[in-house]
Amino acid sequence: MQTLRASQDRGHANYGWLNSYHSFSFGGYYDPQQSGFSNLRVINEDWVQPGMGFDTHGHSDMEIISYVLSGSLEHKDSMGNGSVIRPGDVQRMSAGSGVTHSEYNHSSSEPVHFLQIWLEPNELGVEPGYEQKHFSPETRQGKLALLVSPDGRDGSLRSYQDAFLYACFLEKDQSVSYELDTDRKAYVHVARGSVSVNGCQMKTGDGLKIQLQDEISITGIEPAEILLFNLP
Repeated sequence: MQTLRASQDRGHANYGWLNSYHSFSFGGYYDPQQSGFSNLRVINEDWVQPGMGFDTHGHSDMEIISYVLSGSLEHKDSMGNGSVIRPGDVQRMSAGSGVTHSEYNHSSSEPVHFLQIWLEPNELGVEPGYEQKHFSPETRQGKLALLVSPDGRDGSLRSYQDAFLYACFLEKDQSVSYELDTDRKAYVHVARGSVSVNGCQMKTGDGLKIQLQDEISITGIEPAEILLFNLP
């Protein structure tokens, strides 16, 4: 069984400095049918204007992943971390027992375009943690590169959840496949471009909920960048 979450049906908020699309309920947008999928709670596609951003604010008991598509995102947190995230960089912050952080567009001239992803953790109240790693385009070209996992396998970032996050670049007519245990769920998000997933045509911003299937076949309709989640 698979269900398309169309890009145009996402929640939307535009504050001038921030233009944000919500795949699932978030902030002032609430849809009881779209309150997450398994432990995947948030996928927000954000554009932040030059020099603008999110002032210091708090989180707890959430695994927060930032994936930059273009531009540069500056991060500072109460754990003492400070970094700039650029395309190819993936950041994982475990909010755990509580953390504060800020996120700003590092550029004074160009917007930053990124995905913010939240996973509900399988352990509460853990010590907050932070990781950042660069994944070169070569590691994702025509293959699914593991970015986040429960145990940090294969050079991935570690999260407090039994979830696996992959990313892939596909050219037109290029394909990848992924085997999925039938007691697991999957979610495919198209970051840009268009693809066919098990025969379902998807465009930028679309998501696909997949259940009770043992294989996922993804083919580029045009050059594309996709994320794939393997979820409990």
